[in-house]
Amino acid sequence: MGRTVLLNNAPMKNKTFAVWLSFFGGPLGLHRFYLKGFTDPLGWLLPIPTALGWYGVQRALALGQDDPLSWVLIPMLGFTIAGCALTAIVYGLMTAPQWNAKFNPNADDSNPYGQTHWLTIFGVATALLIGTTVLMASIVFSFQRYFENQIEQARAISQVPEKAKP
Repeated sequence: MGRTVLLNNAPMKNKTFAVWLSFFGGPLGLHRFYLKGFTDPLGWLLPIPTALGWYGVQRALALGQDDPLSWVLIPMLGFTIAGCALTAIVYGLMTAPQWNAKFNPNADDSNPYGQTHWLTIFGVATALLIGTTVLMASIVFSFQRYFENQIEQARAISQVPEKAKP
């Protein structure tokens, strides 16, 4: 597929490519760079929670699941992936006039780069399936670790010292 360039030398942004890029490369900010350029601050910030979450996974593998810092870091990765999957869904569900008005402002509403194709639909379905799974797993992981920690603290508080027993 050749690149169509308008008079102001701005390349056209393909909706299907943006959907898949936001799903697979979203946690690294690649979809933001594709759509908004390398000056987009959120594109540069997205890799931070991704890297911190990946560090949490590595800590959990090295130190075990009882590491409290990994409980905080791992969901950051999951929520970032889920957020990028949601972005892919939003991009995929945009109509061609909405897409072209936002990302191809100099193009007409019927420009083929903003059209929805079967690959766009598969990208939205994949993002919905995997994004929902990752989001639910992140929520479950977070709450499970939080409540296990609360139970351990309650047990520690409820234990009566030996000297206090009659």
